[in-house]
Order: sequence, then structure tokens, then C-alpha cells
Amino acid sequence: MRTIDKRLTAKLADVLKKRAPTLTLPFDARCKSRLAATLDNGEEVALVMPRGTVLADGDMLVADDGGFVRVVAAAEDVLIVRAPSVRLLTRAAYHLGNRHTPVEVGAEYLKLEADAVLEDMLKRLGVLVAHESQPFQPETGAYGGGHKHGHDETFGEDYALAQKVFDEHHGHDHDHSSCGHDHDHGHHHHGHAHR
Repeated sequence: MRTIDKRLTAKLADVLKKRAPTLTLPFDARCKSRLAATLDNGEEVALVMPRGTVLADGDMLVADDGGFVRVVAAAEDVLIVRAPSVRLLTRAAYHLGNRHTPVEVGAEYLKLEADAVLEDMLKRLGVLVAHESQPFQPETGAYGGGHKHGHDETFGEDYALAQKVFDEHHGHDHDHSSCGHDHDHGHHHHGHAHR
């Protein structure tokens, strides 16, 4: 069984990307650093990535034999949130963020894993919520586990600013990466309640 243990950071020719076998995984599985998986061609592999790695659609991985594998984000049950105004969509994003909910942010939509409680909350806020089956690629969070893409030139600056503000507010390091970070929706945090 091959072990896949590296994410390729260098550019790879498109022909090599297209030829590489694919590994289709939902978001939860793309957050795991240790995983027994099956490539789309049926080959069993062991995924052993550095802790905190969040794989994204299109990432190229390298197996222990030097072979490439391309990550594909699986279609999964998601909620697509749209709103008649930017203000309303921003309010929805605020309330989802306040609950540490992994969210994919688009130009005119928010996408999150299907959840009946959050769907009800969003509808009460007055936004439009639709159920769809799509790949899910949420923000990985400004407090750790960030995944930089080549086109995201402000990532370093955004991360540094977010970390500075967070450290000033909390006075210590505290990881808030979204993968596998599940909270009770009515929790208290460092002495002040999230509402």
C-alpha cells in the first residue's frame, strides 16, 4: 500500500495534473492528517499528512514512490445562503462565524454543511437558504491551519493582522481552526458569552 505524505507546493504541468489518479474526499476527510483512503481508481492508500493540514480541491499530493495524486472535493449536502442585500448576507456570515461554523464565502453567497438548526436560524434572519449537493471548500480560519493559494496575495497580511488582534484580545495563543472544531451553539468563551 502506498503512503501519501506530501503536498506539492511547486507548479506542475497541466498534463501531469490531468494524468494523476484522483482522491475524492468530503471536507471532513480533507481535514484529517491520518486516513486510510481509496483512490478513485480503486487503489487503497494511506494518507499521512502533517497535523493541521487541510486539503483543498486541486491540491497535488506526492506518494512515497514519487507518484502524484490530485485531490478532488466531493459533492456533499450543503446549504447555499443568498440574500437580497449585502447587509443581510453579512449579518448571516456574522452569526455563522459567532458559532464557529465552517463557511465557504463566495461573492454573493455563503455555503455551509447542511444543518437543520443553522438553517432555521438563517431563515429567521431573512436570508434565502437552498439545499444543494456541491463540493464544499470553507475558509480555513485566520487563527491557524490557513491554506494559502497562489492567487491569495494578501493571506500573510490578513493572517498577521488577525493574529495580532486575536492575541491582544485573548492574551495568549488559542487555535480556532475550523476543521474538527465543534462547539455547543450556546457556549461561553473566555468569560464573555457569544450571542
